[in-house]
This record gives sequence, structure tokens and C-alpha cells, in this order.
Amino acid sequence: MGEQKKLLRALAGETQEVPPIWMMRQAGRYLPEYRATRAQAGDFLSLCYNPELAAEVTLQPIRRYGFDAAILFADILLVPQALGADLWFVTGEGPRLSTITSQADFDALKPATDIHETLNPIYETVRILSRELPSETTLIGFAGAPWTVATYMIAGRGTPDQGPAHALREGNTALFEALLARITEATIDYLSMQIKAGAEVVKIFDSWAGSLKGEAFDKYALEPARVITAALKERHPNIPIIGFPREAGDKYVGFAKATGVDCVALDNSVSPDWAAANVQVDGCVQGNLASRHMVTGGQDLVDETRAIVKAFSGGPHIFNLGHGITPDADPENVQLMIDTVREGARG
Repeated sequence: MGEQKKLLRALAGETQEVPPIWMMRQAGRYLPEYRATRAQAGDFLSLCYNPELAAEVTLQPIRRYGFDAAILFADILLVPQALGADLWFVTGEGPRLSTITSQADFDALKPATDIHETLNPIYETVRILSRELPSETTLIGFAGAPWTVATYMIAGRGTPDQGPAHALREGNTALFEALLARITEATIDYLSMQIKAGAEVVKIFDSWAGSLKGEAFDKYALEPARVITAALKERHPNIPIIGFPREAGDKYVGFAKATGVDCVALDNSVSPDWAAANVQVDGCVQGNLASRHMVTGGQDLVDETRAIVKAFSGGPHIFNLGHGITPDADPENVQLMIDTVREGARG
């Protein structure tokens, strides 16, 4: 069955009349059923580490919408926690981490080989999903890219400009690169274990790649993605990998060839026509409807969805948003997006 799944066909380079669809953060607060399950779990981290409930929220958007893929419900900051960082979430504000700003902080971290005891519940979630998902639905595993994960570990929280991470990168390059190397090694093992548990595709989220410019992008966004991809391809030759260097701009060009990823996910700061001409020429692309359309809906949503499908119709494409769906989105607008993408199949 595997080769017939629409998402895997796109990742293998097939152009399809109706592209496969899934949505970043599709298991999330915009859905009432998610909010009910999260309340049952007690808090966000408890939900992540409860395999039955994490599997349930992963399945909810599949039941409701019939997306072509499910993405594991977890968080990119579970890896730093598994490496020994303290992690907690502040309601309404987001994650907080103990910081890594000195050699002593770094020396207190665990080796990458010790992450699995903490992360075993995540692998169990993958195993449950691989049993329970519909046969036509692809299961995607994921991790944060080393640069993005490092920005949180250094600052202890999300920041508008990733300033603390840039300061450490420039002020103590050796420490910064040691941290990136530790995260890279852990990420390879984490994704490999997800694949062994049943993930059919993995995605590397580099949410803050766009704040790296020029050679810094090549060294700290592109190169870690290449290293992770090469290691995973060696261990699991047939597993496709999606890279998402968000807001990479012109650095999207050639990213697939340089890193070895099978698909490049695009944010909505680049136009579909530009991306078709400059990025899709190297293979599959994913994206890139602005997530605000999930809030506002209407004819603008329909028009923009059609324009994206048309722009990418000449090559392999996975329809998605340019970033995660927001909590204030209307579930009816998600259905409208899906119906618009799939209307070609109904003639």
C-alpha cells in the first residue's frame, strides 16, 4: 500500500492532479476536540508524554478532515528536555527553558545517547499511530532543526530576533558549535527512533532559519540539515525527509540539492510562482497558504488556494500552510481549503 499513498508519491517526485494535503499544527487549539483532550491531560507536556492521548489528538484532524498525512503530536523542545534542560510552559506565553550560556551549563547536559529514556513515550505514540491510522494516511515524524532548538536553549524562551543565540554564536563560537553538534547528534537518534517505531516521513523544522544570513545560514542551517539527512538516509535509505528552513528567502534556492532532503517546505513570504521557478525545479515543494486565511476564510481563501495549486501544478507538490494554523482559526475554513484543493478531483 505504501507506494500508493498520495503524500509518498509526491515525495518520490510524482506530479499529481490533486496534491496531497496536510496542515502544520493540524492537531491544535482551533479544534474543540483537541481542547477537550488537552484538558483531560492536564497540561501541554503531560499531553505530549501520554502516548494514548497524544495519539488521540494526532488522529482527531484525520477523522474530521481526511488529511493525507498525520504528523506526530509532540514538541521540538522535548529534545532539550531529554538532554537535561529544565522545560516548562507558561500559560498564554509559551515555553521556558533553563539556559545554556556557559561551558558549565553545557557540561551539565546529558550525552545524546541518553535521550531515549525521556523520549520513549513519544516512540510509543508513533507505534500506536502506525497501527491506528487509515491505510491511505502517511505518518510524519519530526524534530526541530539544531539552530532553532539552540535558540531556545540559549535564550530560555522564544525571542523576536534570536538575539541571545546570535550573541553566543559570535561571542563564544566554540561553545555555540559544541551545543549545535550535541543537538544534531540527538536529533539524528530521535528521528531514527521515530522511523523505527513507524514514521514513514520525517520533517526538520528550522523555524528561525531566516535570522541566519549569508555564510551563517550555510553553516548553521543548511549544514546541520545536510548532516542529519545524510545520517538518516544511511540508516533508513527509503525514508523521505522534508526540510523547512522558514523565511530562508533566496536560500530556498538549491536547498534540496545541498542538503539531500526530498522536499522543501515553503513559508508564505515567497510567492508560489517564484518558488515554482526557483525551488520546485529541484523536486517536491510543500506549502504555502498564509495561515491567516484559516481565520478570515471567504473568497480570498478560495482564490489564494487555487492560485497556489495552479502555480505548483507542473511538479510534485504537497499542499500546506506557510506556517502553523493559529488557535483562532475557524474549523470551517479548513474544510473550505480542503474542498477547494480537491475540487479538481470531482471535475
